[in-house]
Amino acid sequence: MSCIITEEDLSDEFSVFGIELEDEGVIGKLQEMCTMHRLEASELVTEWVAFTHSLKKNVKLEFDALEQFERERLSKRHQKTPKAVKKEAAPVIHTIDSLPMDVEGAEELFSSYGGKTPKSKTAVSNKRQHTPENVPMKRFTGPNRSPAVPFSPASFSPASTTPAKKYNSRTNRGEVMVSVGKTNNIKWQGSGQSVLIEDYNTEQSISKDMKYMFQKLSEKRDVLNDIIEDMAEHLQKIHNIDELVHLALPTQEEVTVAGRVCCDSHGKLNPKSVVLEGSIDTSSGKTIPVDLSQLKEYALFPGQVVAMAGHNSTGQKFVASKLFESVTLPLPEIPANTDTKNTRLSVMVAAGPFSTSDCLSYEPFTDLIEQIQQTRPDVCILMGPFVDGKNAEIESGKLKVTFDEIFKQKLDEVAIVTENLNVQLIVLPSQRDIHHDPVYPTPPYNLEKSYKHVHFAADPCTLRINNIVFGLTSTDVLFHMGTEEISFPPGSSDRLGRLTQHLLNQHSYYPYYPPHEDMCIDYEKFFTTCIMPTTPHVLIIPSEFKQFIKEIKGCCCINPGRLTKGLTGSTFAKIVVQVNELGNNQSVVKDVSAQVVRI
Repeated sequence: MSCIITEEDLSDEFSVFGIELEDEGVIGKLQEMCTMHRLEASELVTEWVAFTHSLKKNVKLEFDALEQFERERLSKRHQKTPKAVKKEAAPVIHTIDSLPMDVEGAEELFSSYGGKTPKSKTAVSNKRQHTPENVPMKRFTGPNRSPAVPFSPASFSPASTTPAKKYNSRTNRGEVMVSVGKTNNIKWQGSGQSVLIEDYNTEQSISKDMKYMFQKLSEKRDVLNDIIEDMAEHLQKIHNIDELVHLALPTQEEVTVAGRVCCDSHGKLNPKSVVLEGSIDTSSGKTIPVDLSQLKEYALFPGQVVAMAGHNSTGQKFVASKLFESVTLPLPEIPANTDTKNTRLSVMVAAGPFSTSDCLSYEPFTDLIEQIQQTRPDVCILMGPFVDGKNAEIESGKLKVTFDEIFKQKLDEVAIVTENLNVQLIVLPSQRDIHHDPVYPTPPYNLEKSYKHVHFAADPCTLRINNIVFGLTSTDVLFHMGTEEISFPPGSSDRLGRLTQHLLNQHSYYPYYPPHEDMCIDYEKFFTTCIMPTTPHVLIIPSEFKQFIKEIKGCCCINPGRLTKGLTGSTFAKIVVQVNELGNNQSVVKDVSAQVVRI
């Protein structure tokens, strides 16, 4: 590493995750690790967050924890498996007697298909003769695994689940983490009047019975190419670009090209690995390396569609001298609200998981229902996961109840309370829901039981609530982009605000490509569902990053956090919007009062 990481660099990066650096000894140790392991401040923070997540518990940033972190995480980055020396061996010819055979493995495989192990003759050993016919398969047994137990509703009771000790011992409940607008003495309660909730664009909605996994590679290619072409056309229009030329065309003159930002390898994106992928029509789908050294500033991530002006004298590398980024779409064309009864809109937002990672007691969910009873908002928005596939108790495989039954029970609890309070309930799914379809865009929950006041929406979705347009997604797209984004000069702008602005500028709820390893994207549905039809008045994007409420290009962007984070409780959001003077293409930021509060 050519430069020393400063205390300010470390503080800025750790503050993104809500971690404050106070101990000088810890700061010195962090600087030493950056130097020893050749890490930037952002890379060190990413490694630390990944390390704490792998432990599935909150770890304080102390000297002992840092030594464990360096020993178990950083030191392994440089370990390389020694290459085996290739030895030329003579070919071996086997006979039926000398051919090696895994007898026990063959028996287990045969029995798993419902067959019986055939009785062998004298060649079979005594051990094989006494092997039971229905041998339990080895991959289902072990110290941490047990054979499958039949599920039954009577065997599951949330009250009998081990309570979350760390959650119950918290002392910061009710603490306001972020606040905006006039929140002093504000009434968070709703008006008690009826609320109109509908899709902003019905053509973008997907049904509960959405069919997926029928995507062809040619269709995926066409969608990815259309995204480049549509954004290139938008860039050409707003920046008055005369012509977009072929990426790999050698020329001595300055030209302008457009394409998707990609990485030239399987590693993380860095300033030396940026390549630009052109569209089929303009550049025949070619890619070319990009030299960013002449750009005064930039912020790029994989999947971003940009235009660049520069030179390509050899046809082998494009030297960029100017970067053209997209701009946001206009705010919604919504007429002024003429209903004198509904002059304000009260909304409560919470994102899962709704139980701590070590158990399924759902105590935070119960506390959230109490908050709904106290606040009585007009609308309550709940985002998955409701039954988190990363929960330790679910991963153990020892539950005696189906995942669907857990979800239905929790939904019934909140549905009964909100119905009695005349609160409209909007429920979004998540890919992390183990009982639901693991695909993005994620179709709404499909339940046999219907609720008049419950609106099941897809992830992502754009909804109109009393003429206020909300953009909603339960996917942590900020965290996915934040692990790969590069910017120059470093620390020059608000990182969380910049990541959020990428979504608005790219007109997409998930512009990151290739997607995160946890994502399974159906691109046929993506193009019709995940593209923003307009810049929403309010954008809700829950993330592992630090909670925030920001105005970005006239849009009120809110990260309410997750209701739980590991073993402890986290946050939810309360929002009040004055809607009596809302007009076309008008921002509501000045009329918004909002808080992010600890559960």
